[in-house]
Amino acid sequence: MKQTALYLLLFVVGVAAAITGVLPEALQDDRISKGILYLLLFLVGIQIGSGKNMFRVLGRYGIKIMLLPLGTTLGTFAGVSLISLLLPDRSLTDCLSVGAGFAYYSLSSILITEFRGAELGTVALLANIMREFSVLVFAPWMVRYFGPLAPISAGGATTMDTTLPFITRYSGEPYVVVALFHGMVIDFTVPLWVSLFLSL
Repeated sequence: MKQTALYLLLFVVGVAAAITGVLPEALQDDRISKGILYLLLFLVGIQIGSGKNMFRVLGRYGIKIMLLPLGTTLGTFAGVSLISLLLPDRSLTDCLSVGAGFAYYSLSSILITEFRGAELGTVALLANIMREFSVLVFAPWMVRYFGPLAPISAGGATTMDTTLPFITRYSGEPYVVVALFHGMVIDFTVPLWVSLFLSL
């Protein structure tokens, strides 16, 4: 939760600095955000590649373990498609690109800002922060009413890092490996899905 608050604080400070004009002109160059985007994609690759337990998990649970990230993806896109009906000013692909962030707000918001502008990028940042925050706050309630897999699915890409302690506490230790694998798979798909919807 502290990390999420820090990201949000840095975002607010950045917006305030740009609005007030205290930032040097060089820092407002689009090439800087593009360079950070490429670096983030590189780091995602390292993070996925360093998950040495992935194949061991696959062997233990079999192909069934893929059903959870698949369910998370389909459920997210179905929910976003319904919400898009209430947002006539935004296209379905705009809404899907935001949803495809799966709580990975740092990467998805930069990608969306790069291709669709700062307004939609800000929406993506806040929507995906709220998705992560919902697990941090409502994990016990999710487990109680929807079962131990609910906070894992709701956590999206964060189930391999920030929301993992809460999943461990409320879903139980047997679900740690499932959460790690789910997070790795969803993490890997974020740039693919977001780029796809932005290109449509």
